[in-house]
Amino acid sequence: MLTCKQFLEELADYLDGELAEEVRRELDGHLAECPNCWVIVDTTKKTLQIYKGMEARPLPPELHARLMKALQRKMTQPPER
Repeated sequence: MLTCKQFLEELADYLDGELAEEVRRELDGHLAECPNCWVIVDTTKKTLQIYKGMEARPLPPELHARLMKALQRKMTQPPER
């Protein structure tokens, strides 16, 4: 039986439709029995639909600079164990 953790590891590919048919059937079976994962999939699908319908807007320069600085700092840190 598939666990919720295993399902969530496949979520992106599931939503993108990039799974082998057998794996998709297994995930669909899990969704039919797990209301928590069903809510996650439903909410994620709705969120993606909203964002796809939005017009892209540039980040303000100050926010862009802060984001790049934070990413640079994160990339130079050693991996967590």
